[in-house]
Amino acid sequence: MKIDLTGKRALVTGAGRDIGRAIAEALARCGAAVAVNYRASKDQAEEVVQAIRAEGGTAIAVQADVTRADEVERMIQEVVQQLGGNLDILVNNAGGLVQRSAIADMPEELWDQVMNVNLKSVFLVTKAALKHFNDGGAIVNVSSLAARNGGGNGAVAYAAAKGGVLTFTRGLAKELAPRKIRVNCVSPGLINTTFHDRFTPPEARQRTASATPLGREGEASEVAAGVVFLASDLASYINGESLEINGGLYFV
Repeated sequence: MKIDLTGKRALVTGAGRDIGRAIAEALARCGAAVAVNYRASKDQAEEVVQAIRAEGGTAIAVQADVTRADEVERMIQEVVQQLGGNLDILVNNAGGLVQRSAIADMPEELWDQVMNVNLKSVFLVTKAALKHFNDGGAIVNVSSLAARNGGGNGAVAYAAAKGGVLTFTRGLAKELAPRKIRVNCVSPGLINTTFHDRFTPPEARQRTASATPLGREGEASEVAAGVVFLASDLASYINGESLEINGGLYFV
């Protein structure tokens, strides 16, 4: 069985590196025309675009801070114009831990920043995209294992935000069902990315990898495979679900 997304138009937020990049490239390999969103890393986004084009795919880079409604609205207009039509696939991937902090020590501004980049962004991009979204399309949100297990030390805000993404996914799946737009999410566990290079000490990564039944970290390409599946017709009867991509570390 082959996934064929030829003729589909996709937007991936936070697609300049790591999981976002892997998703954008995987969608393009299946034939989709892909908009690669970035906030500040223009060079990285352009590198993704060039990599896709080098393989014969279609891609554009589009800048926007997805926590700002005005920039999101402009981005969607640019994507629709440059890709030549309404979207069929939206992947809300942008997000991040920002920094580790215990709740007792957390400034309100940091809480808001974590919520904005991980949860508000999903709302803003989805809202704007739905005005230019084909019926029968697919939305895939990127949550996290933290939404299930509460996250690691100093990650309560991040876990809460990703839990919000999970619940948003379920509610939106019901809301958009009349338009036959499916809404699902993926919840990655420990994935070999710069996220963990920055925020997770090597010894903690090793402990988690050892505790994972498959005995290793996951790769961004393995998360991308799950996203592509959920965006494709192979998942035509899957709606409001979370695909847990964690090597068996946590069972739902």
